[in-house]
Amino acid sequence: MNLSKLLTAISPKEVLSNLPDAVFVLELDGKICWVNKKTVALFEVEKSILQNCNFDDFVTDGMKDVAKSANKRTSVITGAVSGEGREFFVELNARFYDDQYYVTLRDVTAMTDIFNNAEETNRLTKDKNLMLDKLSIDIKGPLQSMLGFSQALLDGLGGEISEKQEKYIKIINKNATDMLFFMDKFLEFSKSEANYYKPDCQMFDVINTIQAVLRSNEVAFAAKNLAVNFDYEEFDKKTIYSDENFLKLILQNILETAIKLTEIGSITIKLFHPENETLRDYGISHKDDSNKYLQLTITDTGMGLTENEQEDLFNPYSHLDKVNKKNIVRAFGLGTALNLAEKLNGTIQVKSEVMKGSEFNIILPIDKEIDE
Repeated sequence: MNLSKLLTAISPKEVLSNLPDAVFVLELDGKICWVNKKTVALFEVEKSILQNCNFDDFVTDGMKDVAKSANKRTSVITGAVSGEGREFFVELNARFYDDQYYVTLRDVTAMTDIFNNAEETNRLTKDKNLMLDKLSIDIKGPLQSMLGFSQALLDGLGGEISEKQEKYIKIINKNATDMLFFMDKFLEFSKSEANYYKPDCQMFDVINTIQAVLRSNEVAFAAKNLAVNFDYEEFDKKTIYSDENFLKLILQNILETAIKLTEIGSITIKLFHPENETLRDYGISHKDDSNKYLQLTITDTGMGLTENEQEDLFNPYSHLDKVNKKNIVRAFGLGTALNLAEKLNGTIQVKSEVMKGSEFNIILPIDKEIDE
């Protein structure tokens, strides 16, 4: 069903009245202003009553999923409850049109077995990732030995070596370095996927934290002669309530991507408060004051990303069957960043154009009231 085309009809509600799916027309604050007959039947509530209620009264995290569906133009599976208290699953699709949300819902409760199988798969994935974490020392130990001993030979600690031997040892050293970096990113992603990282939110100085991450990357910036700009003039807070280590890891992984994509030019980090409209577009509840959120935008002047690369940017599994597997390391890092942002009830979005650079936007709540 192409909802966008239906909404361009002369009388959208006339068309929507006869659809086989339940249809809601919602105000931006979630107030229900119109429903069709299927909605009345599905939710077992009279039309006049429905139209005096809020969408979140019937659908779990309803407006958050509506904004997410409308922004990403994708369906969302979520829980719902009828007026009689019957719980069921629905597939939600939403589009924004004429200052209102048009939402269709389809009962997918019959797919319960699929959800159960997915839950079992998630449990097995968690167990697998926890096992990898416990084995991380055994996995990384040999690589660290190769790296250490090869560097010692290059430094002359084992005596004089020939030019040919030096060439081979440098290859061993480089490959060990690359492999160790790969394993670090792989294990880091596994931990984030297995819920190994648990948020520990405290008050901290966000400016100092970001500056510390930038200082730790000075060698990488200098190696490419990249200018680095940090702008926080529009941010009116010094201390925020969040997980400092999560923020460090999120920013570090995105900076690594920005550095790798940029050969000439600069990287700019801007810290400010997002607009309410941005929160809504990114699928975050916009009922709260936007000053209770931060937006961290990292912009580079690099080569940019194609549309295909952007689709799989945060998903390392999608790269397993591709010929070029170099991007899988980047996907591990960005996947970790997104997982951690979502654990903090935030998100990460990317905008990029080939030869015009990339822009990563991190949005996180920074107020204790939201966290609770």
